[in-house]
Amino acid sequence: MSAWLNPPNLLTLLRLILTPVIAWTILAGRPALALLIFAAAAFTDYLDGAIARRLHLSTQTGAVLDPIADKCLLSGIFLAMAAARIVPWWFVAIVFGRDLYILAGAGVLLLTTDIRRFPPSIWGKVSTCVQIGAAIACLLNQISRGFIHFGILHWLAGTGLWICSAFTLWSGVHYTWRAVQIGRKKAETAH
Repeated sequence: MSAWLNPPNLLTLLRLILTPVIAWTILAGRPALALLIFAAAAFTDYLDGAIARRLHLSTQTGAVLDPIADKCLLSGIFLAMAAARIVPWWFVAIVFGRDLYILAGAGVLLLTTDIRRFPPSIWGKVSTCVQIGAAIACLLNQISRGFIHFGILHWLAGTGLWICSAFTLWSGVHYTWRAVQIGRKKAETAH
């Protein structure tokens, strides 16, 4: 087996493969199935990291592929939920906007500095967890509409979107602050 083709990276690839399946189930009006598959995909995010750390199977490929898989999963789910009118488009714009902003910032650092590693920040990880929670809450709310409309689930989904938006925006601010700090340190050591 190739060095990069190990169990943690295979779990990450599985998450990528499940993304369009989940989006399709959302668009097909099957939120319960979407939630089940999404929960399995989200669990692979935890599992791939735990296995990589415990069995010392971390690879550079995994370090690059894992955040890409996370972004594809969450972006795909939120796009499908917006298209299905489960979440508002402004929310998707915040999630995508922050990701594009971070990607642009990383591009600028790649072009203007010798920095080549961009480890996730604690706020980026928290934002990902909150996004997973918001997606679950919104899918649960959608499932409940098929039976009995539970006010608490509707409230939880709506509130979850606002909380998620706040954490998403804050993590973007935090990444900006980190980039500025790194830039200052590089400038100080250059002189």
